Amino acid sequence: MRVELLTVGDELLLGDTINGNAAWLGRRLADHGVEVTRSVVVGDELDVIVAAVASALDRADAVITTGGLGPTYDDVTRDALARAAGVALVRDPALERRLRERVARSGRELQPMALRMADVPEGARLLANSAGSAPGLRVELPGGVAYALPGVPFEMRTIMDEVVLPELAEIAGLPSVARRTLRTARLWESVVATRLAEVEAMDGVKLAYLPDPAEVKIRITVAGRDAAGRLAGVESRVRELLGPSVYGVEDESLSLVVHRLLLDRDETVATAESLTGGLIGAELTATPGSSGTYAGGMVAYATGLKRRLLGVPGDLLAEHGAVHPDVAAGMAAGVRDELGATYGLAVTGVAGPDPQDGRPVGTVYVGLAGPGDSLSVVGPKLPVPGTGPEIRAVVRRMTVVHALELLRRRLLGLDVADESGEARADREDRG
Repeated sequence: MRVELLTVGDELLLGDTINGNAAWLGRRLADHGVEVTRSVVVGDELDVIVAAVASALDRADAVITTGGLGPTYDDVTRDALARAAGVALVRDPALERRLRERVARSGRELQPMALRMADVPEGARLLANSAGSAPGLRVELPGGVAYALPGVPFEMRTIMDEVVLPELAEIAGLPSVARRTLRTARLWESVVATRLAEVEAMDGVKLAYLPDPAEVKIRITVAGRDAAGRLAGVESRVRELLGPSVYGVEDESLSLVVHRLLLDRDETVATAESLTGGLIGAELTATPGSSGTYAGGMVAYATGLKRRLLGVPGDLLAEHGAVHPDVAAGMAAGVRDELGATYGLAVTGVAGPDPQDGRPVGTVYVGLAGPGDSLSVVGPKLPVPGTGPEIRAVVRRMTVVHALELLRRRLLGLDVADESGEARADREDRG
């Protein structure tokens, strides 16, 4: 089965809103073995939507639209589908009744405009929306079928998972498919792909690489007979080839994994941040229950605060400046002692976009102080792609990942050296 996506909305076309619906739909359909051949964005213009739907069904078996099913006058997707089908919009009495009841239960006054959501193309099938007001629509058109979903993400996902995906799978007679996503830290995408070359060559196995700054997710797809059983063996081999850089599966974040490790040991961590400005602390506190493992943090952005709040020696700062491995180690030990945590985790460096004190953008040091010790690793320069103002966000995100991964490895008793060889090269440069 070939499917095209059509996301509708001026806010998407003009870049005011990121098109997250298309990204989610693409991943979800691929996970279920449905081939997505094209994804198109159009504005809230009736004729343009009609033409885009017709064009999609010239090439594909089905088109899935999102957006334009709300109550306002710029929500014209239902009108476009009626025109494409050559039918009129008709008021659905049962849908109107449900809308009135829903508004009454909320204690609000029904606005006449809201009843537009009860108008559907004649002959269309309603797709139940258990998460909201506007149902989805299934409309038979010349050349194929159109599934129209709301633009509100959680409503769209609900209808897609509960109604559309099961129907597409039944129509297409899709083969048995099993999937698992593994998450890695501090490995480049090219390194991951090189190590997994033998897995890529396996029959019925497909790998997808989803890179983020300092992280790569590997989506493993196994199709055919006994897909679930074979997936277990493939996953085991991938883990062998990638080693301890695999830190989690599916939606497990690095901070969640660190939280669990600390919780199992009844230990805590405190953070001292310079260039990341609190991002590591925010990451660690995103997990429910983090108060049991995160003691607190200090954002010592100014050089003087590193001395006054964290006890970094003034002569060290005067001689080398704030971006130095011994400064990172001193910050880590200082925040550990000040906040009474088991571990202190600290970062200092140059986020950019310009060099600082003669040090290039991407110069970053991470300090980790455990019970009775402290050390500094990573550097002198994170490999940072590209140039320009946008690089600042990349450096900061990479620093967060490097810091959390350092702590994870320490908690597991693993070598803290970077798997990509950066830390090893740095140590060799230092003699």
